[in-house]
Amino acid sequence: MKVLEKVSNLAGNTFAIWVILFGVLAFMFPMGFTWIAPHIALLLGIIMFGMGLTLSLQDFKGVIQAPKAVLIAVAAQYTIMPLLAYGLANLFQLPAEVAVGVILVGCCPGGTASNVMTFLAKGNTALSVSVTAVSTLLAPLLTPALTLLFASQWLPVSASNMFMSIVKIVLIPIVLGIIIRLLFSKQVDKTIGVLPLISVIGIVAVASAVVAVNKDSIVTTGLLIFTVVVLHNLLGLFLGYMLAKAFRFNLADIKAMSIEVGMQNSGLGSALALAHFAPIAAVPSAIFSVWHNISGPILATWWSKQSETDTTNSTNRTKNIS
Repeated sequence: MKVLEKVSNLAGNTFAIWVILFGVLAFMFPMGFTWIAPHIALLLGIIMFGMGLTLSLQDFKGVIQAPKAVLIAVAAQYTIMPLLAYGLANLFQLPAEVAVGVILVGCCPGGTASNVMTFLAKGNTALSVSVTAVSTLLAPLLTPALTLLFASQWLPVSASNMFMSIVKIVLIPIVLGIIIRLLFSKQVDKTIGVLPLISVIGIVAVASAVVAVNKDSIVTTGLLIFTVVVLHNLLGLFLGYMLAKAFRFNLADIKAMSIEVGMQNSGLGSALALAHFAPIAAVPSAIFSVWHNISGPILATWWSKQSETDTTNSTNRTKNIS
Protein backbone atom coordinates (compact mmCIF):
# COMPACT_ATOMS: atom_id res chain seq x y z
CA MET A 1 0.00 0.00 0.00
CA LYS A 2 2.88 2.39 0.79
CA VAL A 3 4.30 1.82 -2.69
CA LEU A 4 0.91 2.63 -4.22
CA GLU A 5 0.66 5.78 -2.10
CA LYS A 6 4.08 6.93 -3.33
CA VAL A 7 3.04 6.27 -6.93
CA SER A 8 -0.22 8.11 -6.24
CA ASN A 9 1.59 11.15 -4.84
CA LEU A 10 3.97 11.17 -7.82
CA ALA A 11 1.03 10.97 -10.25
CA GLY A 12 -0.73 13.82 -8.45
CA ASN A 13 2.37 16.02 -8.46
CA THR A 14 3.00 15.41 -12.17
CA PHE A 15 -0.67 15.49 -13.23
CA ALA A 16 -0.24 18.15 -15.91
CA ILE A 17 2.57 16.19 -17.57
CA TRP A 18 0.42 13.07 -17.91
CA VAL A 19 -2.55 15.00 -19.30
CA ILE A 20 -0.36 16.65 -21.94
CA LEU A 21 1.56 13.46 -22.77
CA PHE A 22 -1.51 11.30 -23.28
CA GLY A 23 -3.33 14.13 -25.06
CA VAL A 24 -0.51 14.21 -27.62
CA LEU A 25 -0.52 10.41 -27.91
CA ALA A 26 -4.30 10.40 -28.41
CA PHE A 27 -3.93 13.00 -31.16
CA MET A 28 -1.20 11.02 -32.92
CA PHE A 29 -2.75 7.55 -32.43
CA PRO A 30 -6.51 8.15 -31.95
CA MET A 31 -7.53 4.52 -32.55
CA GLY A 32 -5.74 3.56 -29.35
CA PHE A 33 -8.00 5.80 -27.27
CA THR A 34 -11.41 6.09 -28.98
CA TRP A 35 -12.62 2.94 -27.18
CA ILE A 36 -12.59 4.90 -23.91
CA ALA A 37 -15.25 7.40 -25.07
CA PRO A 38 -18.33 5.24 -24.29
CA HIS A 39 -17.06 4.79 -20.73
CA ILE A 40 -16.46 8.47 -19.85
CA ALA A 41 -19.57 8.71 -17.64
CA LEU A 42 -18.46 5.61 -15.70
CA LEU A 43 -14.94 7.01 -15.26
CA LEU A 44 -16.31 10.32 -13.99
CA GLY A 45 -18.62 8.46 -11.61
CA ILE A 46 -15.60 6.63 -10.17
CA ILE A 47 -13.75 9.95 -9.77
CA MET A 48 -16.76 11.51 -8.02
CA PHE A 49 -17.09 8.46 -5.77
CA GLY A 50 -13.45 8.95 -4.81
CA MET A 51 -14.17 12.61 -4.08
CA GLY A 52 -17.03 11.51 -1.81
CA LEU A 53 -14.66 9.20 0.06
CA THR A 54 -12.35 12.12 0.80
CA LEU A 55 -15.16 14.31 2.16
CA SER A 56 -16.25 14.35 5.78
CA LEU A 57 -18.63 16.42 7.85
CA GLN A 58 -15.59 18.47 8.84
CA ASP A 59 -15.31 19.70 5.24
CA PHE A 60 -18.78 21.23 5.44
CA LYS A 61 -18.07 23.08 8.70
CA GLY A 62 -16.55 25.85 6.61
CA VAL A 63 -20.08 26.65 5.41
CA ILE A 64 -21.10 27.32 9.02
CA GLN A 65 -17.84 28.90 10.17
CA ALA A 66 -17.43 31.23 7.17
CA PRO A 67 -20.80 31.29 5.37
CA LYS A 68 -20.13 34.66 3.73
CA ALA A 69 -16.91 33.52 2.06
CA VAL A 70 -18.42 30.21 0.88
CA LEU A 71 -21.59 31.87 -0.41
CA ILE A 72 -19.69 34.56 -2.32
CA ALA A 73 -17.26 32.05 -3.85
CA VAL A 74 -20.03 29.66 -4.96
CA ALA A 75 -22.09 32.54 -6.37
CA ALA A 76 -19.01 33.82 -8.21
CA GLN A 77 -18.34 30.34 -9.59
CA TYR A 78 -21.82 30.12 -11.09
CA THR A 79 -22.00 33.69 -12.42
CA ILE A 80 -18.51 34.77 -13.54
CA MET A 81 -17.59 31.66 -15.51
CA PRO A 82 -20.94 31.21 -17.36
CA LEU A 83 -21.05 34.93 -18.23
CA LEU A 84 -17.44 34.87 -19.44
CA ALA A 85 -18.16 31.79 -21.55
CA TYR A 86 -21.23 33.42 -23.08
CA GLY A 87 -19.32 36.61 -23.81
CA LEU A 88 -16.35 34.83 -25.38
CA ALA A 89 -18.62 32.61 -27.50
CA ASN A 90 -20.25 35.73 -28.94
CA LEU A 91 -17.03 37.73 -29.22
CA PHE A 92 -15.24 35.03 -31.22
CA GLN A 93 -18.42 34.00 -33.09
CA LEU A 94 -17.77 30.36 -32.30
CA PRO A 95 -19.47 27.55 -34.23
CA ALA A 96 -22.63 26.36 -32.47
CA GLU A 97 -21.23 23.10 -31.03
CA VAL A 98 -18.02 24.77 -29.84
CA ALA A 99 -19.95 27.68 -28.29
CA VAL A 100 -22.14 25.24 -26.36
CA GLY A 101 -19.04 23.32 -25.23
CA VAL A 102 -17.39 26.49 -23.90
CA ILE A 103 -20.58 27.54 -22.10
CA LEU A 104 -21.08 24.03 -20.71
CA VAL A 105 -17.66 23.92 -19.06
CA GLY A 106 -18.28 27.45 -17.79
CA CYS A 107 -21.47 26.27 -16.10
CA CYS A 108 -19.77 23.32 -14.36
CA PRO A 109 -18.77 23.39 -10.68
CA GLY A 110 -15.19 23.65 -9.49
CA GLY A 111 -12.96 20.62 -9.84
CA THR A 112 -11.04 18.80 -7.12
CA ALA A 113 -7.76 19.98 -8.67
CA SER A 114 -8.60 23.44 -7.30
CA ASN A 115 -8.17 22.13 -3.76
CA VAL A 116 -4.67 20.88 -4.55
CA MET A 117 -3.72 24.15 -6.25
CA THR A 118 -5.03 26.17 -3.31
CA PHE A 119 -2.95 24.06 -0.94
CA LEU A 120 0.17 24.51 -3.08
CA ALA A 121 -0.51 28.27 -3.28
CA LYS A 122 -0.71 28.40 0.55
CA GLY A 123 -4.29 29.55 0.33
CA ASN A 124 -7.26 28.65 2.53
CA THR A 125 -7.61 24.97 1.63
CA ALA A 126 -10.55 24.45 4.01
CA LEU A 127 -12.48 27.20 2.20
CA SER A 128 -11.55 25.70 -1.18
CA VAL A 129 -12.78 22.23 -0.16
CA SER A 130 -16.05 23.66 1.20
CA VAL A 131 -16.69 25.68 -1.97
CA THR A 132 -15.93 22.69 -4.22
CA ALA A 133 -18.23 20.45 -2.17
CA VAL A 134 -21.13 22.94 -2.15
CA SER A 135 -20.79 23.90 -5.83
CA THR A 136 -20.64 20.21 -6.81
CA LEU A 137 -23.76 19.35 -4.81
CA LEU A 138 -25.58 22.28 -6.47
CA ALA A 139 -24.45 21.19 -9.96
CA PRO A 140 -27.49 18.99 -10.76
CA LEU A 141 -29.70 22.08 -10.55
CA LEU A 142 -27.46 24.98 -11.58
CA THR A 143 -25.42 23.46 -14.42
CA PRO A 144 -28.45 22.42 -16.54
CA ALA A 145 -30.34 25.65 -15.73
CA LEU A 146 -27.41 27.91 -16.64
CA THR A 147 -26.60 25.89 -19.78
CA LEU A 148 -30.23 26.25 -20.88
CA LEU A 149 -30.12 29.99 -20.17
CA PHE A 150 -26.87 30.75 -22.01
CA ALA A 151 -26.53 28.05 -24.68
CA SER A 152 -30.05 27.55 -26.04
CA GLN A 153 -29.58 30.27 -28.67
CA TRP A 154 -27.08 27.96 -30.41
CA LEU A 155 -28.51 24.47 -29.87
CA PRO A 156 -31.54 22.90 -28.15
CA VAL A 157 -30.76 22.11 -24.50
CA SER A 158 -32.66 19.54 -22.43
CA ALA A 159 -32.15 20.70 -18.85
CA SER A 160 -34.13 17.74 -17.46
CA ASN A 161 -31.99 15.14 -19.26
CA MET A 162 -28.82 16.95 -18.20
CA PHE A 163 -30.11 17.04 -14.61
CA MET A 164 -30.55 13.25 -14.62
CA SER A 165 -27.06 12.76 -16.09
CA ILE A 166 -25.45 14.86 -13.35
CA VAL A 167 -27.43 13.09 -10.64
CA LYS A 168 -26.22 9.72 -11.96
CA ILE A 169 -22.56 10.54 -12.57
CA VAL A 170 -21.95 13.15 -9.85
CA LEU A 171 -24.48 13.33 -7.03
CA ILE A 172 -25.14 9.63 -6.42
CA PRO A 173 -21.42 8.60 -6.46
CA ILE A 174 -20.46 11.49 -4.14
CA VAL A 175 -23.26 10.71 -1.67
CA LEU A 176 -22.33 7.00 -1.71
CA GLY A 177 -18.70 7.94 -1.07
CA ILE A 178 -19.66 10.14 1.88
CA ILE A 179 -21.87 7.40 3.36
CA ILE A 180 -19.15 4.76 3.03
CA ARG A 181 -16.65 7.18 4.61
CA LEU A 182 -19.03 7.64 7.58
CA LEU A 183 -19.68 3.89 7.99
CA PHE A 184 -16.16 2.58 7.38
CA SER A 185 -13.92 5.53 8.23
CA LYS A 186 -10.97 3.44 9.50
CA GLN A 187 -10.84 1.25 6.41
CA VAL A 188 -11.24 4.23 4.07
CA ASP A 189 -8.50 6.20 5.84
CA LYS A 190 -6.07 3.36 5.18
CA THR A 191 -6.65 3.49 1.42
CA ILE A 192 -7.32 7.21 0.89
CA GLY A 193 -3.72 7.85 -0.18
CA VAL A 194 -4.33 5.85 -3.38
CA LEU A 195 -7.30 7.97 -4.51
CA PRO A 196 -5.23 10.67 -6.29
CA LEU A 197 -3.83 7.95 -8.60
CA ILE A 198 -7.36 6.83 -9.50
CA SER A 199 -8.41 10.43 -10.18
CA VAL A 200 -5.37 11.08 -12.36
CA ILE A 201 -5.94 7.91 -14.41
CA GLY A 202 -9.62 8.75 -14.82
CA ILE A 203 -9.16 12.38 -15.88
CA VAL A 204 -6.25 11.55 -18.21
CA ALA A 205 -8.37 8.82 -19.82
CA VAL A 206 -11.33 11.21 -20.28
CA ALA A 207 -9.18 13.95 -21.83
CA SER A 208 -7.40 11.46 -24.12
CA ALA A 209 -10.69 9.98 -25.34
CA VAL A 210 -12.11 13.41 -26.17
CA VAL A 211 -8.95 14.34 -28.11
CA ALA A 212 -9.01 11.01 -29.97
CA VAL A 213 -12.62 11.23 -31.16
CA ASN A 214 -12.17 14.86 -32.21
CA LYS A 215 -8.79 14.75 -33.95
CA ASP A 216 -10.05 16.19 -37.25
CA SER A 217 -12.03 18.96 -35.55
CA ILE A 218 -9.04 19.89 -33.40
CA VAL A 219 -6.89 20.28 -36.51
CA THR A 220 -9.29 22.87 -37.95
CA THR A 221 -10.53 24.68 -34.82
CA GLY A 222 -8.05 23.71 -32.10
CA LEU A 223 -6.15 27.02 -32.01
CA LEU A 224 -9.37 29.03 -31.77
CA ILE A 225 -10.73 26.84 -28.97
CA PHE A 226 -7.40 26.95 -27.14
CA THR A 227 -7.39 30.77 -27.29
CA VAL A 228 -10.93 30.96 -25.90
CA VAL A 229 -10.21 28.42 -23.15
CA VAL A 230 -7.04 30.23 -22.04
CA LEU A 231 -8.88 33.57 -21.90
CA HIS A 232 -11.79 31.96 -20.05
CA ASN A 233 -9.49 30.50 -17.41
CA LEU A 234 -7.26 33.56 -16.96
CA LEU A 235 -10.17 36.00 -16.81
CA GLY A 236 -11.92 33.72 -14.29
CA LEU A 237 -8.82 33.65 -12.07
CA PHE A 238 -8.45 37.44 -12.34
CA LEU A 239 -12.10 38.31 -11.68
CA GLY A 240 -12.26 35.85 -8.78
CA TYR A 241 -9.19 37.56 -7.34
CA MET A 242 -10.61 41.06 -7.82
CA LEU A 243 -13.99 40.14 -6.33
CA ALA A 244 -12.34 38.66 -3.24
CA LYS A 245 -10.23 41.82 -2.93
CA ALA A 246 -13.38 43.94 -3.20
CA PHE A 247 -14.89 42.04 -0.26
CA ARG A 248 -11.63 42.58 1.66
CA PHE A 249 -10.84 38.90 2.14
CA ASN A 250 -7.44 38.04 3.58
CA LEU A 251 -4.72 36.80 1.20
CA ALA A 252 -5.32 33.09 1.91
CA ASP A 253 -9.04 33.46 1.15
CA ILE A 254 -8.31 35.55 -1.97
CA LYS A 255 -6.11 32.77 -3.35
CA ALA A 256 -8.76 30.14 -2.64
CA MET A 257 -11.55 32.13 -4.26
CA SER A 258 -9.52 33.03 -7.34
CA ILE A 259 -8.57 29.40 -7.96
CA GLU A 260 -12.08 28.11 -7.21
CA VAL A 261 -13.64 30.51 -9.70
CA GLY A 262 -11.05 29.94 -12.44
CA MET A 263 -10.82 26.14 -12.37
CA GLN A 264 -13.72 24.01 -13.60
CA ASN A 265 -14.70 20.35 -13.41
CA SER A 266 -13.70 19.76 -17.03
CA GLY A 267 -14.33 16.01 -16.74
CA LEU A 268 -18.00 16.69 -16.06
CA GLY A 269 -18.08 19.08 -19.01
CA SER A 270 -16.67 16.39 -21.29
CA ALA A 271 -19.14 13.76 -20.13
CA LEU A 272 -22.17 16.05 -20.53
CA ALA A 273 -21.00 17.30 -23.93
CA LEU A 274 -20.60 13.78 -25.31
CA ALA A 275 -23.92 12.64 -23.82
CA HIS A 276 -26.08 15.58 -24.92
CA PHE A 277 -24.32 17.35 -27.82
CA ALA A 278 -21.91 16.69 -30.69
CA PRO A 279 -18.47 15.21 -29.86
CA ILE A 280 -16.71 18.49 -30.73
CA ALA A 281 -18.63 20.16 -27.88
CA ALA A 282 -16.40 18.14 -25.52
CA VAL A 283 -13.17 19.63 -26.95
CA PRO A 284 -13.25 22.86 -24.87
CA SER A 285 -13.50 20.75 -21.70
CA ALA A 286 -10.59 18.54 -22.80
CA ILE A 287 -8.41 21.54 -23.60
CA PHE A 288 -9.49 23.18 -20.34
CA SER A 289 -8.33 20.04 -18.50
CA VAL A 290 -4.89 20.40 -20.07
CA TRP A 291 -4.59 24.16 -19.70
CA HIS A 292 -5.77 24.63 -16.11
CA ASN A 293 -3.24 22.01 -15.05
CA ILE A 294 -0.59 24.29 -16.53
CA SER A 295 -1.89 27.67 -15.35
CA GLY A 296 -2.84 26.32 -11.91
CA PRO A 297 0.62 25.07 -10.88
CA ILE A 298 2.26 28.22 -12.30
CA LEU A 299 -0.06 30.46 -10.26
CA ALA A 300 0.28 28.25 -7.17
CA THR A 301 4.09 28.35 -7.37
CA TRP A 302 4.11 32.14 -7.74
CA TRP A 303 1.68 32.64 -4.88
CA SER A 304 3.55 30.24 -2.58
CA LYS A 305 6.76 32.21 -3.16
CA GLN A 306 4.85 35.43 -2.57
CA SER A 307 3.72 34.06 0.79
CA GLU A 308 7.31 33.20 1.66
CA THR A 309 8.40 36.72 0.68
CA ASP A 310 5.62 38.29 2.74
CA THR A 311 6.58 36.14 5.74
CA THR A 312 10.26 37.09 5.38
CA ASN A 313 9.44 40.79 5.09
CA SER A 314 7.15 40.59 8.10
CA THR A 315 9.90 38.90 10.14
CA ASN A 316 12.44 41.52 9.09
CA ARG A 317 10.06 44.34 10.04
CA THR A 318 9.55 42.76 13.44
CA LYS A 319 13.30 42.52 13.99
CA ASN A 320 13.76 46.16 12.97
CA ILE A 321 11.07 47.28 15.41
CA SER A 322 12.71 45.25 18.17
